[in-house]
Amino acid sequence: MARTDAEKAQDYTAMGHSIDLITAVIAGSQMADQDAADRQSCVDRNVEHLELMKAKTDWGSESMTATTNAIAAGKGYTAS
Repeated sequence: MARTDAEKAQDYTAMGHSIDLITAVIAGSQMADQDAADRQSCVDRNVEHLELMKAKTDWGSESMTATTNAIAAGKGYTAS
């Protein structure tokens, strides 16, 4: 079943939230008071979400550059 334009817009917004969270955790501006395992789990979950969403084939002209960059950064992240 195809997503509506509204569903795509909502999914794209949610991807932006995942990108922001991954970036903030890596930068240490979010979850800094959490232990390494929790930070790693958060990044891993959000990377997985981005990978699943990016794989959808009905995006149209939406840019996936930030998504690709966040996935790469998240995969390279090791909480310490």
